[in-house]
Amino acid sequence: MRKIYLHVLMLFLGVLGAHGQIKIKTNPADTSNYQSRKLKIDEINLVSAYYHQTGNNSAVTGGIGTEKLSDFANTIDLQLSKYNKAGNKNTFLFELGVDHYTSASSDKIDPSTISSASMADTRVYPSLNWTHSNEKTGNAFGFTGSFSTEYDYQSLGAGFNLTRLSKDKNTQFDFKLQAFLDTWKVILPIELRSAASLGNGHESRSEGSSPRNSFSASLALSQVINQKLQAQLIIEPAYQKGLLATKYQRDYFTDGSLRAETLPDQRYKLPIAARLNYFATDQVIVRTYYRYFMDNWGIRAHTAEIEVPVKLTSFISLSPFYRYNKQTGTKYFAPYGQHDPAAQYFTSDYDLSTLNSDFYGAGIRLAPPHGVFGWQHLNMLELRYGHYSRSTGLVSNIITLNLKVK
Repeated sequence: MRKIYLHVLMLFLGVLGAHGQIKIKTNPADTSNYQSRKLKIDEINLVSAYYHQTGNNSAVTGGIGTEKLSDFANTIDLQLSKYNKAGNKNTFLFELGVDHYTSASSDKIDPSTISSASMADTRVYPSLNWTHSNEKTGNAFGFTGSFSTEYDYQSLGAGFNLTRLSKDKNTQFDFKLQAFLDTWKVILPIELRSAASLGNGHESRSEGSSPRNSFSASLALSQVINQKLQAQLIIEPAYQKGLLATKYQRDYFTDGSLRAETLPDQRYKLPIAARLNYFATDQVIVRTYYRYFMDNWGIRAHTAEIEVPVKLTSFISLSPFYRYNKQTGTKYFAPYGQHDPAAQYFTSDYDLSTLNSDFYGAGIRLAPPHGVFGWQHLNMLELRYGHYSRSTGLVSNIITLNLKVK
């Protein structure tokens, strides 16, 4: 189910992206004598992650009940490049991801079944990016296409990326546009389904399909302040339209009635973030991050993060991190049985409630000069662990393994 993956993906990307630093391109080698080259493999990244969560506020059963879920995610990135006669570089990045989850909460969509179709699902999501870059100036542009499919959700995506550097290479501007045109099955809780949709097999039949389209932009300005300090400002406005409610999630009202989750069909989001990286010594970097989030549903959130990579040896580094989030929930949220029967919109999804959360852990990175375990092409191995807990009672753990082959 798409709802589950959005939550897992946020943590997954948080773990993998937390250690990323601002990259300002330096002057490349002279490419004036470059000849057109054949396509070659630059690197291959293999990432595997295991995620497990527990909690007792399942939105499927109206804000009560188990949130137990396990997810095993795997992605492979294949980066290839080719220089043209002018010395410009064409980079092709192919990514294939496969996630598989099991969920006790989504199995309650139809509790009369021993094992419904929603108890386990597999998501497959390939994407391809082409970027054309001038290595003399550092300027680049590119396009991305993507596809994602799972039991109740299909998505088509397209994107554009642009990079511009100043002449002294100390200032970098990145611009991205993305669009996702999605379709998902309208699956209702068993109690709310029409007789025509029940048929034989219950959840094998749905109430039809509905679109959900998402459009977003990202503007990032990076600046080298001095040899020790780098800063970045990021603005990422987004707009969604279509079926934004998860219709198999129940809501209970003060008069004892039951309805499927209902939310507005439009949503505007505006995250504004800043990064500050301080190179304290040759062995220690302090990376900080802050983000403010707001939307037209009334959600406001503050996120602060710090990570301190420490180089233990020339090829081993340790990176402890901590992230804190404080969120004011949407005006449409109410706990189990507390919704007003006259309300137009309503949800008991605790992801949209007022909450605080903590996410902390550490990563260890190995990049020996002669390759990991003596294999020259295995350029890097990174293992990261994160523990997440929030005030609503949800607790999760995630462990990721990243291998880079060059």
